[in-house]
Amino acid sequence: MSDSPLPLDAAEETRARIDTTKPHSARFWNYFVGGKDNYEVDREIGDHIKEIFPGLVDVALTSRQFLGRAVAYLAGEQGIRQFLDVGTGLPTADNTHEVAQRVAPDARIVYVDNDPIVLAHANALLTSTPEGRTAYLDADLYDPEAVLRAASGTLDFSEPIALMILNTLGHVADHDQARDLVGRLVAGLPSGSHLVISDSTATSEGMIAASEAYNASGAVPYYVRSIGEIAGFFDGLDLVDPGVVQVTEWRPDDADGPGAAEVAVDAYCGVGRKA
Repeated sequence: MSDSPLPLDAAEETRARIDTTKPHSARFWNYFVGGKDNYEVDREIGDHIKEIFPGLVDVALTSRQFLGRAVAYLAGEQGIRQFLDVGTGLPTADNTHEVAQRVAPDARIVYVDNDPIVLAHANALLTSTPEGRTAYLDADLYDPEAVLRAASGTLDFSEPIALMILNTLGHVADHDQARDLVGRLVAGLPSGSHLVISDSTATSEGMIAASEAYNASGAVPYYVRSIGEIAGFFDGLDLVDPGVVQVTEWRPDDADGPGAAEVAVDAYCGVGRKA
């Protein structure tokens, strides 16, 4: 079962709000992972950043692979049947519900974003199995309580939920505010829930230069953080082994291709369990 986000006329109105004159983070990332939902302005800044720091393509691809491994672990080994994916971005291959429902067809997934470009493509996220359910919320990370209230229409908050916040928190410039937002979301989840975070990190001069170039492009800025700051989002939670590590080092498997686990990237991740 799937909850359609928009009737046809509303979808057309949403597309009219999309600005194609400036780069956009979701379209930019879509370009890097080989998607087709991007415009010339996104490809231009993408190509420029690849010249500055080719490693950002590896960050995009390996971060997506981490999503798949984390969801498969939670659904398969931890028995999680509910996922709240905040900062969804544009649909691509192996979205959260596709990975989760391959393991557990009855899994329920709620996607959350407040971006018209993502909303316009949200129907691609709503291809649930008959046993499960998917929904899309046009909601804002900056109002965690509203996100949780809206998600309760699809998810059962008496049972564990996996909160996914992948490559999203860099849009929150102030680190203390980012921690507060994450903490408020986690506070609303039941015992046994998990927090999953991955993000680009300021761990090389190339990544820092790429971030600065992107922020100078006219796009909504995206700020890279230290490894310690990423780890701080998990304070109060029980970290799942191997802890906060590069995305390539979190429970690697052969499905990501030969040598994938040895690729060094400026992106760190972790999974933490709420007691």
